Amino acid sequence: MAPRANWKGFLRLSLVTCPVALYPATSESEKISFNQLNRQTGHRIKYLKVDTDTGEEVPNEDIVKGYQFEKDQFIEVSKEELEAIALESTRTIEIDEFVDKADIDPRYLIRPYYIRPDGKVGHDAFAVIRETIREIDKVAIGRVVLTNREHIIALEPMDKGLVGTLRYPYEVRSEQEYFEEIQDVKVTKDMLDLARHIVNQKAGRFDPEKFEDHHENALIELINQKRAGKPITPKERPRGDNVVDLMDALRKSVGSAAAESKTAKKLTKKVKKAAAGQKEILMPIAGKKPAKEVTPKKQTAGTRRKSA
Repeated sequence: MAPRANWKGFLRLSLVTCPVALYPATSESEKISFNQLNRQTGHRIKYLKVDTDTGEEVPNEDIVKGYQFEKDQFIEVSKEELEAIALESTRTIEIDEFVDKADIDPRYLIRPYYIRPDGKVGHDAFAVIRETIREIDKVAIGRVVLTNREHIIALEPMDKGLVGTLRYPYEVRSEQEYFEEIQDVKVTKDMLDLARHIVNQKAGRFDPEKFEDHHENALIELINQKRAGKPITPKERPRGDNVVDLMDALRKSVGSAAAESKTAKKLTKKVKKAAAGQKEILMPIAGKKPAKEVTPKKQTAGTRRKSA
């Protein structure tokens, strides 16, 4: 029995969509790990979540997320409010483009996952996407939200499923426990021809600078709206309908991909310009000092941004 999926949603290439599940392809359970002990008693150390002022332990149900906009001044953000701004990539892996694997810096290939159809539907659409990527010998680049952060994900075919990158052999789980239930689907030449045409229209070169962290921008907008007292409007959830007429969806996707390619260069320039001078000014609360500018911190090797 395969482990529980880390993420479930939809894989989409233009108008072709199928439900998928995402599983970690590696495991560190075989590695030696240590616990922290009290030298005097030999007992394990336990960390408690306490109130910084009262020193009392706080139960998990009373802990909420908060953004600090001034020293010791916070804006509370609930789970429901985070759900309200959920990006489409929270529930859908949208394939944005296809690139040569050689274009991808190996430093970006981390956290490999196995991807397979979720449930009994969608195997036909999954097979078309998988075999198209296999035939053109490229890597599909998309976006997905994991652990409340949007990530770039590179998809490659492996056996009957899709996979990310490689690790040490003892860290890698067998793909069979994930892929053995995937249906054997015969993909026709007409389907592959149409899918290849879509891919050619989405072809590009891997450039991490043109990718924008949509989830980070959505969080900034959420905080701004809460400080301004504006209501949080939930985004429409993506539809998960299975493709009934796959050929029809592929034909319509060809026209859709052509329209997207016309604006791709404009969007890339817009994103690069925004990334170069991106800043959001939080609106001041009455009676409070003006809020500081929220500017995305520049990422450096070996550092990570703290989650809210």
